[in-house]
Amino acid sequence: MNLNSTNFTFGSILFRLLLATVSSGIIGYGRTRRKRHAGFRTYMLTGIGAALSILLAIYEYEMLAGPWSETVANVGMKFDASRYAAQVLSGVGFLAAGSIIAIDHQQVEGLTTATGLFASVCMGLASGAGFYICVIPSMLLILLALDVMSPMETTFKRRHRNITLFVEFEDMQNVETITSVVTEHEGRILGIDFEQVVKEKEKYPSAIFSLRLSKDNPSHSEMLSSIAELPCVYGVEELIA
Repeated sequence: MNLNSTNFTFGSILFRLLLATVSSGIIGYGRTRRKRHAGFRTYMLTGIGAALSILLAIYEYEMLAGPWSETVANVGMKFDASRYAAQVLSGVGFLAAGSIIAIDHQQVEGLTTATGLFASVCMGLASGAGFYICVIPSMLLILLALDVMSPMETTFKRRHRNITLFVEFEDMQNVETITSVVTEHEGRILGIDFEQVVKEKEKYPSAIFSLRLSKDNPSHSEMLSSIAELPCVYGVEELIA
């Protein structure tokens, strides 16, 4: 078997594994700094696992085309290396789904982590396959999406006219008072979902207000402060997905 024909040497294997480890680890380090559920080691391991799977596919292909060729011809065996990659991508779907959790106030967290893991696995597959020219640009683009674009996305959401507020208040009758404040600021209520908060064994009503601010007054902070100043309101928080 002439492994050199495909650069499938020990040095090549080591380089591919190291490339998958380093590139995935760099992405995972950024997630660790943000205290996400899947961080440095998780991303490294998924990248290594993906690279190993495609290396195994290449190894079996070389063996079936070389030392095992006579057996393959007699048995009539067919081999598709792409099935390894397909199974890896299917498997990481379960891992990614596990990182998506529901948090308070009907919010979901972990979608970005899940998609980051998926992208990291694809990058590991590219590393293991020896598609080097693809790995570095992919890593830079994934870092751009996860780290650089994150504050820009938050800024955009805070400037958006649609706003979601979680408000704790004294009594259900206070809902009319809160809605009147929204109307005074020329805002429009798109929907209200009621909840209940338990503090110090006391139950307080609360609600999630979906609002649309006016073109003339799109300030999120002004709307928050106006509602927070109401005597009947215990707390107000803007929910950013």
